[in-house]
Amino acid sequence: MADLPVSGVDQPRYYAHSSSEERLQWQRLSVHLEATATRAVAFLDSVGLADFGRVAGLLHDLGKYDPDFQARLRGESRRVDHSAPGAAVAIERYGSQFGKMLAFCIAGHHAGLANGVNGRQISALVDRLRGAVSSPDPIWEREIALPRSLATPRLGLRSRDMAGFCAAFLVRMVFSALVDADYLDTEEYYAGLEGPLKVRGQHPRLKTLSQRLDAHLEVLLATAPRSAVNDLRREVLTHVRAKAVGEPGVFTLTVPTGGGKTLTSLAFALHHAINHGLERVIFVIPYMSIIEQTARVFRRALREDQGDPADFVIEHHSTFDEDRISSRESSDKLRLAMENWDAPIIVTTAVQFFESLFANRPSRCRKLHNIANSVVILDEAQTLPLKSLRPCIAALDELARNWRASIVLCTATQPALGASDGFAGGFENVRELAPAPRDLYLRLKRTRMRHVGTMGDAELADRLRESPQVLCIVNSRRHAHELYGQLETAEGAFHLTTLMCARHRREKLEVVHERLKSGTAVRLIATSLVEAGVDLDFPIVWRAEAGLESIIQAAGRCNREGRATEGHIFVFEPEGRTPPTEIGQFADASRSVLRGFQDDPMSLEAISAYFRELYWSHGREALDAKQILRQIAERQDSLDFPFETIATEFRLIEDYQVPVVVPWRGEYGDDDTAERLLHDLAYAPRPGPIARRLQPYVVQIPPYSRRALLTAGAVSAIREEEFGQQFVVLENLDLYRADIGLSLSDPTYRRAEGLVC
Repeated sequence: MADLPVSGVDQPRYYAHSSSEERLQWQRLSVHLEATATRAVAFLDSVGLADFGRVAGLLHDLGKYDPDFQARLRGESRRVDHSAPGAAVAIERYGSQFGKMLAFCIAGHHAGLANGVNGRQISALVDRLRGAVSSPDPIWEREIALPRSLATPRLGLRSRDMAGFCAAFLVRMVFSALVDADYLDTEEYYAGLEGPLKVRGQHPRLKTLSQRLDAHLEVLLATAPRSAVNDLRREVLTHVRAKAVGEPGVFTLTVPTGGGKTLTSLAFALHHAINHGLERVIFVIPYMSIIEQTARVFRRALREDQGDPADFVIEHHSTFDEDRISSRESSDKLRLAMENWDAPIIVTTAVQFFESLFANRPSRCRKLHNIANSVVILDEAQTLPLKSLRPCIAALDELARNWRASIVLCTATQPALGASDGFAGGFENVRELAPAPRDLYLRLKRTRMRHVGTMGDAELADRLRESPQVLCIVNSRRHAHELYGQLETAEGAFHLTTLMCARHRREKLEVVHERLKSGTAVRLIATSLVEAGVDLDFPIVWRAEAGLESIIQAAGRCNREGRATEGHIFVFEPEGRTPPTEIGQFADASRSVLRGFQDDPMSLEAISAYFRELYWSHGREALDAKQILRQIAERQDSLDFPFETIATEFRLIEDYQVPVVVPWRGEYGDDDTAERLLHDLAYAPRPGPIARRLQPYVVQIPPYSRRALLTAGAVSAIREEEFGQQFVVLENLDLYRADIGLSLSDPTYRRAEGLVC
C-alpha cells in the first residue's frame, strides 16, 4: 500500500478514473460510486426500485478498491476484474434472490448481461463469481454505506408461469439504470476536464410541446377543405384527446387509413403523459424507410419557429453499427441523447425497440429504463413478425403492468392480441380510444375490394395501361422491377422500391403527388413500402395477394380523401411467382377469411377473424420460434437466466440487410450533399453526426449482394481499418438508375458510353 496516495496516516486513497492531469484531478472512487448510485436511484425511484438502484450503483466498481487496479490507473499493466467483487458482495449481503439479480447487473456493467450458467462469448455469472478471488480493501465499508435490506419490489404478476419473465425484466431495467448512471457520471468527469460541460437535456417541457401541437392541429383543421373525411378527422382528434385522462395501461386506437392516426396518437400521448406525470413519448414504427418522414412530420408540428432546431425529437434506428462509431462521439449531444433516449420525443423502429428490450449489451440496454414512465405508441401494430409475437407482447404487457408505461396499439387493422381474443398471454383490460370504430369504418369506407384471380405480368401491365392513374403493389423488389420493365414505356410509369435511397424515393413521391393533384397520368409500381406512412391517393389500386392487413393498407392509398364516390382495389394472384414464406402464410389466412366475408372483406369483423385464423393456424409455439419465454420460465426458480443466449437469438428480422451509401445527386444532378458528407467522413474525427446525415442516402441490401459488389470493385469502404465495412460507398454509379435505383443483377455492368476512351 505504500505507493498509494495517502490522506492522513497510512490512509490509502482510491480512484475510479484517472487522466493525464495531476492526481488531484483524478476522480475519487467513493465520489463516483455515490454519484452513480444517486443517478440510478433517480431513474428507478418512481417504480419502487430505489434500493436496487442505490446498491447497484454503490457496488458496481467495488473491485477498484484494489492496489492492482490503482496501479492500472497509473499506467501499469495489471489484469483486474473490477466488477465481480461487487457482484459477490451483493449476493453475500442480499441473498440468492435479490442479491443474484443485482449480481447480474453489477458483473455485466461493462461486458454485458451474461448467462447464469454456460456462458458463450461472456463468462457466465457463476464463473465470474467463482473467479472473484481477490477481496476489495475493507476501507470501502467506511467510504460507502449499503442499505441493510432491500424493499421488496411491488410487481404484479399476471400468472405464475410469468414470474421468471417479470424477474428477468427487472434485471434488465436495473442493469439499464446502472449502466446509464455509470456512463453519465464518467462522461461528466471527463467532459469537465476538457472544459465547460456539454449540458444534456434542456428540452421544452411536454406541456409546451402539447400546446404547440394543439396549435398546429388547429391550423391544419381550419385550413383543410370541408369534406366528410376531414370532418371525421376532427371528431376523432377531439374524442381521442379527451381520453387522455384515463389511467395508464394498454390502449387501442382503431381508425381506418386516412383518419389522421399519426398526429392524433401524438396528441393523445402528450396529453396523457402530462396528466399522469410520464416523461416522454416513444413512437415505434414498422419500417426504417419512413422513420425520417415521421420524425420530420413531428418536428414540423412541434417546432416553435424556424429557428428552433427541434433536437428534442430523436430518431433512432440502426443503419450503421453504433458500437463501431460511438467511441469517437463522447461530446456529441445528439448521439448522447440517442443512446439513452433522454429526450421528450423518440421516433424509432420496431427492430430497435424490441431487440433492445431483449438485448444484453450495455450500449443497447442503457436506454431501457427510459421506456418506463413513457407513452409507447406502436404504429401499425399488426406488422410484428409472427415468430417473435409472444415475447414482444409479453414485454409490452410487462411495461404497462409494472413500469408505468402506457401502450397504444395504433392501426386500422387491429390484431387480435387480447386475452379475450383467445391470444395466449394477450393483453387484459384494453381500452379503445377511437369513437365507435365500427361506425368510423362505415363512414370512411371509400373503396370496394374484388379478387380477380391469377394474372401474369403482361396481362397485368395491359390492365394498368387502361387506367391513367393507378397504383400496383407487389411482394418483392424483383417483381416490381420486372413488372416496371413491362410498363416503362407507358405514359407516367414510375417505380418505387427500397433499392432507391430514401432521398431519391422522397423526390419520386413528390413528383407522383404533383401528377395526382394535377390529373396527369401516373402509373406507379411499388413494393409494400408505400403501405404505411405514405400519403397517396389513387382512384384504382392493384395488390398482389398478401395478408388481409396489407391489402387493407393498400386500400388506404385508394380514394383516400373521398373525392370519388368509390375507389377500387383489385387483388390478384401473381402467375408463376411464389411469395416469400411469411407473406404466403399471411395470404393463406387471408384467402380463408375472405371466403366467409365476401360482402365486406375489409370490415372489422373480417379483420378480427383473419388474425384469429392466423394465430390459431400457427399455434402458440410458432409465435415464439426461439422459445424465448420457455427459456426464461424454465429458470425462474434458479434465476439463472440465459441473457446472452436470448440476446443472440431474439431477432425481429432474420434476413438482415447491410448498408451501401449512394452519392445520389438528385433527379437533376444538382444536389452534392452526399458527396460533401462522404468527403468530410474521410477525415472527420467524429463520424457519428455525418453518419446520421448520410442515412437518407443509404440503400439496404443482402450481405451476399454487397460482397459481390466489393469483389467487382463497384463499391469501396471508407476508413475500413477503423470502422470495418460500416461506410461502404457505391463507386460504379452506372449501377444506380434514376428509374429503378440500385441494380444488383450484374455488379460489373458499365454503360457503353462510359467505356469509350
